[in-house]
Amino acid sequence: MRSMKAIDFSGFAFREGRHNDSAVIWVDFKYDRAKIDLVKSLKGRWSSSEKCWYVPDNTHFRTLFGMKIPPVGKGVLSKLSPLNARELQRMKEVLQMKAYSSSTIKTYMIEFAQLLYILKDVPVDSLGYDRLRAYILYCINTLKISESQLHSRLNAIKFYFEQVLHKPGFFAEIPRPKKPSTLPKVLSQKEVKRIFDVVRNQKHLLMLQLCYGMGLRVSEVVNLKVSDIDRGRMQVLIEAGKGKKDRYVPLPTAVLDLLREYYKAYHPKTYLFEGRYGGRYSVRSVQTVFKNAMKAAKVNKPIGIHGLRHSYATHLLEYGTDMSFIQQLLGHNDIKTTMLYAKVGNAQLNSIKSPLDRML
Repeated sequence: MRSMKAIDFSGFAFREGRHNDSAVIWVDFKYDRAKIDLVKSLKGRWSSSEKCWYVPDNTHFRTLFGMKIPPVGKGVLSKLSPLNARELQRMKEVLQMKAYSSSTIKTYMIEFAQLLYILKDVPVDSLGYDRLRAYILYCINTLKISESQLHSRLNAIKFYFEQVLHKPGFFAEIPRPKKPSTLPKVLSQKEVKRIFDVVRNQKHLLMLQLCYGMGLRVSEVVNLKVSDIDRGRMQVLIEAGKGKKDRYVPLPTAVLDLLREYYKAYHPKTYLFEGRYGGRYSVRSVQTVFKNAMKAAKVNKPIGIHGLRHSYATHLLEYGTDMSFIQQLLGHNDIKTTMLYAKVGNAQLNSIKSPLDRML
């Protein structure tokens, strides 16, 4: 990483936000190859969903960028009024009783604490429509937080008023910014095969093939246990997927040989994919495997490993698989989520001739 004195940040703008449940600093600038190289030298990463570069939100980068360093962690809690600190604890207890995931609890607590920090001695349970509306505008116009983080913050505040204070419908009058209508990013089957063809490590290849071949989230892949694989029934149990729902997915016949070779070479004990020192493989490591494979295969698309899951669903749809089956295989609660793939599938679109093709 470059030294602080050597860096010129003219032409850059920085704003705080959240990405994949982590606090980040978004780095905005007009397209410039030199600026991209500079951000990369700082270990910056590209978000294909937000179309923006980002770095972790920490004291080092805030100092480097000349940003205000707010109290964090216990520092935030020490700044809350005793009354509002008790309300934060009440919300945590309700989240736990409703069996929300640890990551959701963490996100809601962080986002709700930001409101409490701003309120100082004003009791949060006394807030009305006008005060909340003013706070939302403050988040948009002054803090300039991203749309995704704003929705997370609003979800946390909504949960408090409706689930903790038992005010159903209280949030109905609070306007929400419209979410951008983005389509899933997918790879063609040729691109998927090119990616598989460049991976030489058995463990890495099996991980990627299961992501695509069963439409799994990367968190579901690293949580697979040896006991989840039922080769007799050719099914795999996905335990406590998103929303804490179990489901079965078909085990692709095409991975059986590789799976047998993998068992012989690695002898996994509990988790199917174990780290060097035991325990499950990390999500970040699988993401890195995919990123390196994309680069080696020269597949130049702004897409992460979740794109393999999107590609699985899209290709099933193009083969004529019923939408309700795809919904079940992906573990979607709402078929509207699955319906997005109907907008991406190109089998029927490719059969349509442009008027220009008919003319020339």
